[in-house]
Amino acid sequence: MKKCGFNLDCSYSKLPDFFFTKIAPKKVESPKLVLLNNNLTKLLDLDFSMIDENLKADLFSGNILPPKSKPISQAYAGHQFGNFSILGDGRAVLIGEHINTSNEKFDIQFKGSGTTPYSRSGDGRAALSPMLREYLISEAMHFLNIPTTRSLAVTSTGEKVFREKAFPGAILTRIASSHIRVGTFQYAAFKGSLKVQRKLLDYTINRHFNDIKDSEYPGLQFLKSMMLKQIDLTINWMRVGFIHGVMNTDNMSVNGETIDYGPCAFMDYYNPNTCFSSIDYNKRYSFENQKIITQWNLARFAETLLPFLDKSMKKSLNTAQEIIESFNDCFSEKWKIMMKCKLGILNSEKGDSKIINDLLLWMEKNAVDYTNTFYHLTSEKKLVDPIYNSKSFNNWYKNWMNRIKRNDKPLTDAFKVMRNHNPRVIPRNHIVEESLLELSENNDSKSFNELTKLLSDPYNYDKNIKNKYTLPNLDKTYLYETFCGT
Repeated sequence: MKKCGFNLDCSYSKLPDFFFTKIAPKKVESPKLVLLNNNLTKLLDLDFSMIDENLKADLFSGNILPPKSKPISQAYAGHQFGNFSILGDGRAVLIGEHINTSNEKFDIQFKGSGTTPYSRSGDGRAALSPMLREYLISEAMHFLNIPTTRSLAVTSTGEKVFREKAFPGAILTRIASSHIRVGTFQYAAFKGSLKVQRKLLDYTINRHFNDIKDSEYPGLQFLKSMMLKQIDLTINWMRVGFIHGVMNTDNMSVNGETIDYGPCAFMDYYNPNTCFSSIDYNKRYSFENQKIITQWNLARFAETLLPFLDKSMKKSLNTAQEIIESFNDCFSEKWKIMMKCKLGILNSEKGDSKIINDLLLWMEKNAVDYTNTFYHLTSEKKLVDPIYNSKSFNNWYKNWMNRIKRNDKPLTDAFKVMRNHNPRVIPRNHIVEESLLELSENNDSKSFNELTKLLSDPYNYDKNIKNKYTLPNLDKTYLYETFCGT
């Protein structure tokens, strides 16, 4: 294992035992490596070329562990659909933190590695298709330039996982800057002493926000910095039409990375109320509600930091309230900047918000594709679709063209910015499902590999791409549902 390049630290294990349970992955019967992310191995400075397939399968199933591993499952809490629960890694084991040659630190976690003390009634296992899905979508998000956890490998276990029926089992090797969540701080605040909470705060600041550790009240700067990261992340999601689907506080990374790809999906036809999760009955986590929920989650996070914002609890409450109330103005300004980039508006005029909102209202009224509308505006190759020849669209288009000509910069600059903000391709839900079915049930990886390769270059406007990868599901009555996979 040493020749693979593993350089493990286990700093999280040095926190009080309160935060985790020491537990090894449960061994599996006959592991087989399904996917290995060679692009990511390079970033991590790992090299598995010198070990055979059987050893790789044992490694990425948890049957054997790299040197210096200290496997643990993390404890945390969380508001799930608004209801507070004590949770924890019910089917995941963190084996340590790998440090690459650039001194960057990455958690290495096995997802689907067996029961833990936090499994509740779960079996601790994962099915192959949802793990392949997380691999595919997390890599797509990475190449869309959105902060995200990533997937290093998927290994089938040779065992069955029972959900609504029997599925082949699998283990995902997930990579993250850390797995510290808002829910981790909620757990500490609910069950721990101030001393324990302070240890978690100091550890997190040293790991992710080192520039603020010498502040008089580092908790205050932490809250402000974390809020900006979460705003940027949510706006990035909305930039590409991504709907997370399960924005519980235990799925909110304090370092602003997208984590947990269970019921997520990408919006085709623009509708701000779009929601795909089969269990989100009230559309709490719909596309447009992602802003509201980000603020709500941040308020829950602020509650856990009250003892560290000021010596006076009264001042701490006022400070926290001021920060959370500043969210809306900050979010709105950043969202407007993002939308102006999507439309190539490079300076400011009074009517910019109207141009943005008029387009979104037109898109919603006519149920047009979100990604393709911005592609139509950005690309020299206009889409052949009668909707873009309608009088209402042409009127808007004329106003928009007149606006970007007033940028005081060459028109080419506007389109360059647009190309960097408007992807040509996204993971189309129906195409994702087709490729997952072929690989997980028919053992045919051709479609999955082709889609993965295509999604690794989403802003390439010069490449000829098959229509099936760029078109939404043409059946607008089709109800697409997503599931957690547990």
